[in-house]
Amino acid sequence: MLHHLMASIPIEILAAPDDELQTDQLADWLRQIFGPLFLVIVSIVAIFFLFTREITRFVQFILLAIGIGVVFYVPNIIETTAKAIAAALGLDIS
Repeated sequence: MLHHLMASIPIEILAAPDDELQTDQLADWLRQIFGPLFLVIVSIVAIFFLFTREITRFVQFILLAIGIGVVFYVPNIIETTAKAIAAALGLDIS
């Protein structure tokens, strides 16, 4: 049955691509997807802490959000971190 299923798939789908995986725009894509989602979540949680008058938790949350926001919005930090991790693991980076 699996043989019949695989035989019905067009060869263009089964063929391996000629070039390697392109990850040049991966960081930009991640910023476009997770950046606005991050801002919405931070806003909702910050408003919740302000309305419940938990100022200490609010300040802790804002400091954490700023730290995480740096990862999303500072250019090249994702690429630099990924290269550093790869180098630490002994992988060939180019």
